[in-house]
Amino acid sequence: MTPNAPAPVVDASLHAPGLHVTVEAPARLHLGFMDPAGTLGRPFGSLGLTVDGLSTCVTLGAAERQGASHGPSVPAAELDRAQAHLHTLQQRTGRNAPLHLHLHTHLPSHAGLGSGTQLALAVGRAFASWHGLDLPTATLAQWLARGRRSGIGIAGFDLGGLLLDGGPLASGAPAPLLARVVLPAAWRVLLVTDPGCRGLSGAAELAALASLPPLGQAQAAQICHETLMRVLPGAAGAGFACAAAGLSAVQTVLSDHFAPAQQGEPYTSPAVGRLMRWLADAAQQPADGLATDELGAGIGQSSWGPTGFALLPSAARAQALIDAACAAGVVADGLQWRLATPLDRGARITTAHRLPAHSAPSLHSDPQA
Repeated sequence: MTPNAPAPVVDASLHAPGLHVTVEAPARLHLGFMDPAGTLGRPFGSLGLTVDGLSTCVTLGAAERQGASHGPSVPAAELDRAQAHLHTLQQRTGRNAPLHLHLHTHLPSHAGLGSGTQLALAVGRAFASWHGLDLPTATLAQWLARGRRSGIGIAGFDLGGLLLDGGPLASGAPAPLLARVVLPAAWRVLLVTDPGCRGLSGAAELAALASLPPLGQAQAAQICHETLMRVLPGAAGAGFACAAAGLSAVQTVLSDHFAPAQQGEPYTSPAVGRLMRWLADAAQQPADGLATDELGAGIGQSSWGPTGFALLPSAARAQALIDAACAAGVVADGLQWRLATPLDRGARITTAHRLPAHSAPSLHSDPQA
């Protein structure tokens, strides 16, 4: 078992004039719930993974008057959310010194990348660090109403890696982290999303969950078995094919269950689904120089999508498959994709005496970009 990482202890002198605290929180994939219906009395439990290349980044510093600003790629609505979190933190702690918040970049909203939790935790950690407050990330999450079903976003923010949580506690505390595995350095994750679709969230998500029949105990047991005996061991050394097959099996059970809330489809975006199915078949085909253990792919959708993912054994294999998909005409116009590296770390926290520049990463649609 891996305990939650302690919050960093920060010197209280950080809130000096001119000092800025910057927090960059990585994207996370939600790979599936273990038992959303709680057939043994405890619902949820989650499997997730942090990846590089897409992040939410905020900077907090002293100001004569409370204020906020954002980078050119950030919608005003995201800045409003960040400011609301800052206001909540000031009310919770009684620390009301005026601050300026700058939102450099944000994860795409309602795309299955954890944007809401990572924004809240980035603001929360920047606030705590600037004030020299030794607050656990789980506490910040509770204050900001995050992590009520899944603890993957919290553990991903603190630690990164392939993560398994045990579901939220009866007390309302976020889910405990049960396991953390660092994926082999060569493995890659192909992310594909459809900007024309949005995953469910908020009231719509709650209504969709309420409309579904409970996931049966046999299906929950299968998910847990695949996770415990194929996904985690494969990542820890039993081999890529083991982990990929287990992850695809988990996603198959869950996609069948959640499909009625997605117009009967396993993917929110039909275009993403078509590409994911093609990749699943193509990844099984032998290729020159490819070892038997490198066949296959861990295929699925992160949370409610529309982001689909393919876990692959190497960057070369991932590039070969996406090139073949483009040549086969199965990458629909408008789809955006990115080849990501699994992260073995959580958020980055830095301090400086000036506001840092930060360029916005993005998914792209040009295979040669």
